[in-house]
Amino acid sequence: MRFIYLLFLPLFVTAQADSVRPLDARLSDYAYPYAVDTLRLESQQQPLEMLYMDERADQPNGKTVVLLHGKNFNGAYWATTMEWLIRFGYRVIVPDQIGFGKSSKPERYQYTFQQLADNTRQLLDHLGVDTTIVLGHSMGGMLAARFALMYPKQTEQLILVNPIGLEDWKLKVPYRTIDAWYAREMDKSYDSIRAYQQANYYDGQWEPAYDPWVNILAGWAQSEDYGLVAYNAALTYDMVFTQPVVYELPGLQVPTVFIIGTRDRTALGKDLVSNAVAETMGRYDRLGRTITDKIPGARLLELAGLGHLPHIEDFDRFAAALEQALSGD
Repeated sequence: MRFIYLLFLPLFVTAQADSVRPLDARLSDYAYPYAVDTLRLESQQQPLEMLYMDERADQPNGKTVVLLHGKNFNGAYWATTMEWLIRFGYRVIVPDQIGFGKSSKPERYQYTFQQLADNTRQLLDHLGVDTTIVLGHSMGGMLAARFALMYPKQTEQLILVNPIGLEDWKLKVPYRTIDAWYAREMDKSYDSIRAYQQANYYDGQWEPAYDPWVNILAGWAQSEDYGLVAYNAALTYDMVFTQPVVYELPGLQVPTVFIIGTRDRTALGKDLVSNAVAETMGRYDRLGRTITDKIPGARLLELAGLGHLPHIEDFDRFAAALEQALSGD
């Protein structure tokens, strides 16, 4: 399995702005680090396809981990995490949610975290997985929390990595319509995407390992399919903004661990408020502690000096925290 990961690594680290190629809505010619399978769903009166990776260890430990991606990402960015978990015996399942990555981009869909959680449950039922560890990053953290709230008996453990939704942005940020989100998406370019990620994810720094997560979004922006991709992105922005899970987190009934890069300041709508208000948003150095205290038995593992993507920015530190989370220490 390590061979497969290394085989595709050059695709992830060599592309630059002048070599970004258009990518269709389903990333048809974009290689993922492991084999991709398809779950066919009938959802909201239409046939859809949910693509996923499902890898088993040669020496299984009997446990399964589901990795849930963030808003601006897809399952491929879990490559190193997958490899690490497989090495320690875990079965690892990584879906692209409907509207993301290689999965269907419907022309119409009512996006809710409940719907995405149900889609994920259908995938696990299809694969014969009764219980699983659920690990979610960013928007995937909101989805993971919703999954655990809906299906506590199927959730062996919940691990949230810099999850958004730990605060209710509606209390501070004016509402932005789906049309406005769509217009914002349609105005994106390689330069604007990289500038956003560099400033918000990596504290103004940049490494070649960060290129892939710009290049996919920029490749979409150059594609004839981009209108459909952008519309789905607008719908999911509305989902994130209008459906906070923060009020329900104290009701979690499963073992919960937060892994928080405390430099993170990610928050939707910062550009719509004053600098003074924006400074109060996305304070992960405070949010992790505040939320953990409200969830019975929850644990907090803070990674000082890391931002929104600990598993990309410094995998060794992230892996040490993940090992601690999984071991229960």
